[in-house]
Amino acid sequence: MDWIPFASAARRRYEESYGELDERALVRKGNAAYAAALGLLMAHDGGAADWFRMAAETWRESWQGGESWGRPIGAVKAALLAGDDARVEELARWSLELGTATASSPIGRYAGALALLALDRDVEARHVAESLRDRDDFPRDVADALAYLSAHDVVGYVEAVESVVASFETRTEFLEDAPVADTALVLDALAKRRGFTESLPASPVLP
Repeated sequence: MDWIPFASAARRRYEESYGELDERALVRKGNAAYAAALGLLMAHDGGAADWFRMAAETWRESWQGGESWGRPIGAVKAALLAGDDARVEELARWSLELGTATASSPIGRYAGALALLALDRDVEARHVAESLRDRDDFPRDVADALAYLSAHDVVGYVEAVESVVASFETRTEFLEDAPVADTALVLDALAKRRGFTESLPASPVLP
């Protein structure tokens, strides 16, 4: 994958006029900004953080209520990957105010678990993560990684996150066609915030 042209194309999509910036247009712009950030990250370009911030802001702006849980998930993930602690805290609190931690859908609770972990509220995060572990409609390895992070179980976490990376290696569909294991990168960012020193495995879907 030639990541610099990929990132350039994503930036152009972000900058295109989508007419009136309604909810859908903002989501598309957020997706393009995130793709640009992933491309720059994979190319080891220091400009990735700025594009992750733009993705977070645009997805936050696109929120119109309801249960569009992908947007708070994306916003918190993008802020974590940007390394912007102030925005991580702000967006995580916003996510929880939407009721993610007690949502009926697993995707909503995933958003809640990420937010709680981002705020170092690990006891609460563990309860939410545990509620995801035996569901058929949510990836078990992601739920395991969240639970192990909240329990500070390094051995369990490493096994779970390696499974997450392996699952991305066999995928054929990615957001904005960016073959990047962004979920593993986010889990790694949360692990580093807890003092875990273990590195992610070498993989074509990781920088």
